[in-house]
Amino acid sequence: MRLELGKIFIKDVQFGEKTTVEKGVLYVNKQEIIDLAMQDDRIKSVNVELARPGESVRIAPVKDVIEPRVKVEGSGAMFPGMTNKVKTVGSGRTHALVGSTVLTCGKIVGFQEGVIDMSGPIAKYCPFSETNNVCIVVEPVEGLETHAYEAAARMVGLKAAEYVGKAGLDVEPDEVVVYETKPLLEQIKEYPDLPKVAYVHMLQSQGLLHDTYYYGVDAKQFIPTFMYPTEIMDGAITSGNCVAPCDKVTTFHHLNNPVIEDLYKRHGKDLNFVGVILTNENVYLADKERCSDMVGKLVEFLGIDGVLITEEGYGNPDTDLMMNCKKCTQAGAKVVLITDEFPGRDGKSQSVADATPEADAVASCGQGNLIEHFPAMDKVIGMLDYVETMIGGYKGCINEDGSFDAELQIIIASTIANGYNKLTARFY
Repeated sequence: MRLELGKIFIKDVQFGEKTTVEKGVLYVNKQEIIDLAMQDDRIKSVNVELARPGESVRIAPVKDVIEPRVKVEGSGAMFPGMTNKVKTVGSGRTHALVGSTVLTCGKIVGFQEGVIDMSGPIAKYCPFSETNNVCIVVEPVEGLETHAYEAAARMVGLKAAEYVGKAGLDVEPDEVVVYETKPLLEQIKEYPDLPKVAYVHMLQSQGLLHDTYYYGVDAKQFIPTFMYPTEIMDGAITSGNCVAPCDKVTTFHHLNNPVIEDLYKRHGKDLNFVGVILTNENVYLADKERCSDMVGKLVEFLGIDGVLITEEGYGNPDTDLMMNCKKCTQAGAKVVLITDEFPGRDGKSQSVADATPEADAVASCGQGNLIEHFPAMDKVIGMLDYVETMIGGYKGCINEDGSFDAELQIIIASTIANGYNKLTARFY
């Protein structure tokens, strides 16, 4: 499967009469986005605001972040099974508006939505402080059940991102990057002397608003499978929004997975990147055993020499992480885990909830319990009503001027466990 990804670099976003890209500036028609969102009768009202790097703006509670993309050539369309019919994607050509996002915020769904500061000392922790953001503030109808609200907000974000992404359809990209993975036997023959490496991608699927979707299917409903990495770049995987904000794998992060990006950079040089083993994160022990058994079996069956494993969330999923580590090792592969840590505010507690002797190579994406001060901003997109009850916040943490103290885990993607952040841990 071969995908050409055309990158159109966006340096600013502004409202305009037409949604288009001109000389690196993304113009969006505010009313057309509102009209698109209001087609869902579960939505009471919608507002669209813009947030640019360096502005004194705070966005909260943030639900999902999505990079606008459009299929130019090839099978299917963006977000198959969600906003478009199910059709295998990952080949042909796709254009991405790099440097821009569509994000959803507004009245909280659960307690696991986060904060983005566009400037100030907290901005350094969040990748979306550096992007030009089209913010969709969603207000549900009165009495709407929580899961229905989450689903409505999720679809508003995906539809709006698809709408904005179409602005890049006829734009000549600033850069085109080609990604290619061949059918397994052919791929192995191409670099027979290099170690065969796969990526074990654990999707959040614990339910109760902890969900991820694969071609529109709730990830808790499938068993581990094998897929081409480029399928993910075309929106085959979308976020179900609610997990701890610091390591929330938003739809943006699925489209821009840094593990996949780095493996492609080394493909054909010192390793042979053969594909992605997709699995889920379960609640019950029997399901954890079943799925990790299948991951190990796939590693053995495919003859994989090495795997990188990432998780979404922490606590309960740490057990899935360790089971996958153990069984991939037993299947004959060398294993590297990528995760984040929660050792408590004093840093003295066990930082991962589970462990296994096979977990002897771990890359840390930082710890989420560090408390920081969030200074007041001139403008809030969304609301700060829920800061005290959001993960990382606590009773009495917010002040009348809108400033507050909270743990890093209240910031979207501050310690995300696939490395799309700026934190790590080192031994000296």
